[in-house]
Amino acid sequence: MHPNNLHQKSYDFDLLQACHPALSEHTFVNEYQTKTIDFSNAEAVKALNKALLHQYYDIKHWDLPENHLCPPIPNRADYIHHIADLMAPKKECKGLDVGVGANCIYPLLGSQIYGWTMVGADISEVSVTAARKNAKEAKTPIDIRLQTNPANIFEGIIQEGAYFDFTMCNPPFYASEEEAKKANMQKNRRLHLGKDTRRNFGGISNELWCNGGEALFVKRMIKQSVGFKEQVGFFTSLISKSENLPKLLKQLDKLKAFHKIVDMQQGNKKSRMLVWSFKAKN
Repeated sequence: MHPNNLHQKSYDFDLLQACHPALSEHTFVNEYQTKTIDFSNAEAVKALNKALLHQYYDIKHWDLPENHLCPPIPNRADYIHHIADLMAPKKECKGLDVGVGANCIYPLLGSQIYGWTMVGADISEVSVTAARKNAKEAKTPIDIRLQTNPANIFEGIIQEGAYFDFTMCNPPFYASEEEAKKANMQKNRRLHLGKDTRRNFGGISNELWCNGGEALFVKRMIKQSVGFKEQVGFFTSLISKSENLPKLLKQLDKLKAFHKIVDMQQGNKKSRMLVWSFKAKN
């Protein structure tokens, strides 16, 4: 976990329950005499998120439509801190979150932690409406934009003459709904949760899967980024599967783009941030 991440230690449930009392109904003492929640319960995870956002980021009113992706806050904060390293020493930055989702979590954290000017984009009208509400409730100047053409990633969002210091993206993992369900069933079996296909973190179609999955989505993003190389300092994307990297790096080499990989790890979960630029040299 990034050294600037506030979530290095175990959750202090007494502290979290004090700022968000509704968390109490989901909290129990486990066999090791430690307070915790049932992380397979989507409502419990949402209540924990609300408490974390309130306690650590002064976000007092945050919510999600039913079944939408409920992000793990420590994991999302890590991406923000790694981007801050990339931006240093510059402090006043403008960023674009591609696929902001209903949770609006990256713009909220970027705005609250670093004071960045944030824009979020999504192809879902429901997600855009919910993200705007979350931004408004947090009293942050976040601009949420609807991408009306799902084939486009930056076109229609990055306006003529606009400049972004960075873009960020947590791309859909899976290539289909069936693949997402299969992966969740395997996870449930590992955790001895039975065969229920519900996800504790939720997620609708465009949040979890797209044609070609993560690899094809990021490949398309790289291809389209060429048209905006003068309007963006650094393009970034999370990459969950290391086996997707070789083809993506080969594509970037062909485009003569600077690129690097930043390894990220939260507990047992490993990920990486792919960074590329047509302006940076190191």
